[in-house]
Formats: sequence, C-alpha cells, structure tokens
Amino acid sequence: MAGKLTAAQGTGILLVTANVGSLFEDPDNLQKTWLREFYQTVQTHRPHFLAVHCQEVGGKNYEASMSHVDSFVKELLSSDAMKEYSRARVYLDENYKSQEHFTALGSFYFIHESLKNIHQFDFKAKKFKKVVGKETYSETLESTPTLEKEKFPQDYFPECKWSRKGFIRTRWALPDCSFDLVNIHLFHDASNLVAWEKSPSVYSGTRQKALGYVLDRITDQRYEKLPFYLFGDFNFRLDSKQVIETLCSAATMQTVRAADTNEVDKLIFRESDNDRKVVLQLEKKMFSYVNQDVFRENNGTSLLEYDKELSVFKDRLHELEISFPPSYPYSEDSSQGKQYMNTRCPAWCDRILLSSSARDLVLKPENEEKSIVYDNIGPNVCMGDHKPVFLSFRITAGAGKPNANKHKCCVVQ
Repeated sequence: MAGKLTAAQGTGILLVTANVGSLFEDPDNLQKTWLREFYQTVQTHRPHFLAVHCQEVGGKNYEASMSHVDSFVKELLSSDAMKEYSRARVYLDENYKSQEHFTALGSFYFIHESLKNIHQFDFKAKKFKKVVGKETYSETLESTPTLEKEKFPQDYFPECKWSRKGFIRTRWALPDCSFDLVNIHLFHDASNLVAWEKSPSVYSGTRQKALGYVLDRITDQRYEKLPFYLFGDFNFRLDSKQVIETLCSAATMQTVRAADTNEVDKLIFRESDNDRKVVLQLEKKMFSYVNQDVFRENNGTSLLEYDKELSVFKDRLHELEISFPPSYPYSEDSSQGKQYMNTRCPAWCDRILLSSSARDLVLKPENEEKSIVYDNIGPNVCMGDHKPVFLSFRITAGAGKPNANKHKCCVVQ
C-alpha cells in the first residue's frame, strides 16, 4: 500500500459481507479471483479496521471442503496485501458434527499497525481486553468468551431439517468509540412457487421473526447497549407476487400440475400475441425470465420498490442508499461475471444495516460524503453466486469520545 496510513483523519472502517459457499465448490477458479478483488477493495479504501463477515464457510459439502477453508484462512492471514494488518481475530464455526450449534459462519477482523489501543470485549468477564497478535478460533466457539453465537431454534424453519442459520456477535472498542458487529445468516426461500402465493411471502415472515429475535438479543439488558452494525446474508427477497405481476402484466398464466400428486409443478407466463412467447417460467427452483437486463439496467434500482422486508424494522435499522445491482444469484461459471442464474428472482440478499447510533457515527457532519461508500465487490467478474457487499467510512477523531470514556475503551486489561 502506497504511503503511510495514519489515523490522524479519524479511523477508516471497512465492513464486508460475503456468502462464500461457492468458493469451496470450485476453489481453483473462484478463490483466486475472489481474493484478488477483495485485496483490491482493501487497497482502495485502506481501512484501519477491517471486518469481514462470511456465511456458508466450507460450502455445501463441508466435510470435503475443510482443507480448502484452512488454506483460504492462511492465505488471508499471510498475504502480502494484508501485511500491514498486524493484529487479527478469526472465528470459524467449523464444528459441522454438532447439528444443534453449527452455523457455518466465519468472522474475520484485521487491525492496521498504525491503529493503537484496540480492545475487544470479553462477554464472560464483562470487560474489554487489549487485542494483541493474530488468533484463530474454530471448533469450540460456544466456549469462546470474546463472542456470542446462536443458531436459530429449529421450529423457526421446520421445513429445512439441517438449517445452519444463526448469528455471531463481537464487541470492539476503538480509541474513539465502541460498537457491536453482528454476522447474520437468515432463512432462504425454499420454493419460488410458495414465495409467489401471497404478498408478503411466508418466507418473509420467517426472516422477520428471526431478525426480530437477533435485535432483541443484542439490545437486551445483559450488556450495555452500544451502536451496532449488522451485516450478512439476510436472504431478503423482492416481493415475488408483486414483481411477477409487474414483469408479466401483459402475459397469460398456464398452470402445470404433477401427474401423481396434482400439486402445482410449474407456472408458465406467455405473451398473448407474439407467437405466445414465454416471458417467465416459474418452478420450485427455477425463475427463468426472458430479459435479465431489467435486473441490471440502472443497477436494477427500479425494482427496489419491491424490496420491502426491511421496512418492518424502519425504526430500529437503517441502511445507506443501494446503488448496486441485486447481489444474488449470480452464475457460478467463472466466465459469466454479470449473468444471473435462472434459479431465483435476483434480490439484494447481502446487506449492511446500522442501528440509529451506528448510523450517526457514519454520517457525522464532518464526514465528507465521498468518504462513505456502500457498494459491491467484483461487479464484472465471477465471485460465486453472491457478490460481496461493503461499507467504507471514517469515524472522525473524538466522534464518540463521551461514549469512549463511558465504555472504558482505553482500559487495558
């Protein structure tokens, strides 16, 4: 990195969320590209404090992919691009044999050598301790005192027997302020046909319940309330019924039922004229729309009116303006960087959300607008089925000073 990075202008923060499941299915092709784009983002924004929240670490075939996870972590910790980050904490939920606890979440934190006095909260001892050196924790996250981890109760999503959805929370104290960082993975849409049945969909309700549960946990009375940044794969989807009715407004619908069960197998929407051309074919795991450009033109932002799942939490959670295309589901073909798969309606699944007090830290009046960037990583290359999403900003010197003293940020344990 050119030039000396100092914290005189405040503390540069870079938050990244990345569902990395694809990387472990095809490590030879995807991992190199993914890391190159990630390092490029780090070099562009040059944060003092970098947090990367990963979901689906190890991919679908977790047992077979474990060695790939280890090499991915080693590469991140030892790479030339990250050599100025002298302290690191890595938390990997690798204990896939423990079905009642396993979340496949991975949280990575890197601290630049120029940033002094960084402390991390010990939830058992209820105090901040100075962060020194590089440490990796896996297998036994349940007993690791510097984090809180929970998997959602099984009855939240009964149709998915081995759901790995949950969250991990860590708490940090910089010289100027303290905050919580929460890695989260919410439930997906199991079937496009079910998702389209009503507005909002049944899956939207499940995610709402789980997100409410997390918010209640991280703001309860056990610990002092701090600003928090909640970033991960929320699996938020566009309102299927409304999107399909808009995209297929001039089409007629044909229902195809399974011969043996008489259940709806697929829906085919055709143009009334024009040789009855198929506009959309919808199946449990197929969303094949005739014109993908609608999701890319102007970054797909005309569809944001159907992105409604966050509105339920508008008093508790905030987000900067989205100006990047839907982050999922991209083709996993390494030559198709901008193409979506015909499996789901593209949606902004990967997000960075802020509490009111966290938003105030980002949007301080003295913070120049251009120093705040909310965007995706690797827009033109294949990063797997999810594009990582990042938020870069500065916490100005003294921004949370009353806070900082109150939270004993600078007490070295």
